Amino acid sequence: MNAPPPIEVRQLRKVFRQTTSGQSVVAIERLDLRIAPREVVAIVGQTGCGKSTFFDLMIGLERPTEGSIVIGGRTPYGDFDRFRGQMATVFQQDRLLPWRSALDNVQLPLELIGVAEEVRRERSLSWLERLGLASFANAYPRELSGGMRQRVSIARALSFRPPIMLMDEPFGALDALTRQKLHRLLLELWEADRKTVLFVTHDVAEAVFLSDRVLIMSPRPGHIEQEVKIDLPRPRTDAMRSHPDYLGLVDKILAKLIH
Repeated sequence: MNAPPPIEVRQLRKVFRQTTSGQSVVAIERLDLRIAPREVVAIVGQTGCGKSTFFDLMIGLERPTEGSIVIGGRTPYGDFDRFRGQMATVFQQDRLLPWRSALDNVQLPLELIGVAEEVRRERSLSWLERLGLASFANAYPRELSGGMRQRVSIARALSFRPPIMLMDEPFGALDALTRQKLHRLLLELWEADRKTVLFVTHDVAEAVFLSDRVLIMSPRPGHIEQEVKIDLPRPRTDAMRSHPDYLGLVDKILAKLIH
């Protein structure tokens, strides 16, 4: 038998009830999604289409009104201890703990899953070195630039070697140059570890450059309206950003979003 997909969403529906009027707002309606092992999938959509709600559902901050979410064979809500270690999350804001150094922030997930101190320190230092931050291991978040903090956040997410990564606008708050550098870094890390990745972004060019498939969400109530397969060779390089095939895919998705 074939193994189940690392991420599977079936008939997902989310309804919010407004406290003042008592009216219901349907944010997500009958959303289905399957992501294969080692696949990189991006979700794009217009503002207000439900991307953020969908991400909150995926990481367990919200519960579905109807439907199911299965990640790594488990649901992201309910028994958190059983789900721990299956998935890493990277947010648009780094969400580092200000009272912990860069090294201690990276070590946090390893502490939570009970990794021995010597092992977690060695592994965390290795990730900081891979992300070009070894000399800032003892620096606190206030002493780091935005791009450096986001790299620490990525190191933290990767430190416990999760098979699945979920990312919500992970590069949205960064300047264009830093964003492109982190694109290259993420691709290098994916080539080395081949994790399953799902990320939400408003940047269509970013979605095409990084992913195997781009899923376009409809206006609210959100569901997957169209899938665009990204038939670009890997490994991806910056030179590809000017290739006609790449530009054509970006234009195709933008045209769908605009209309």
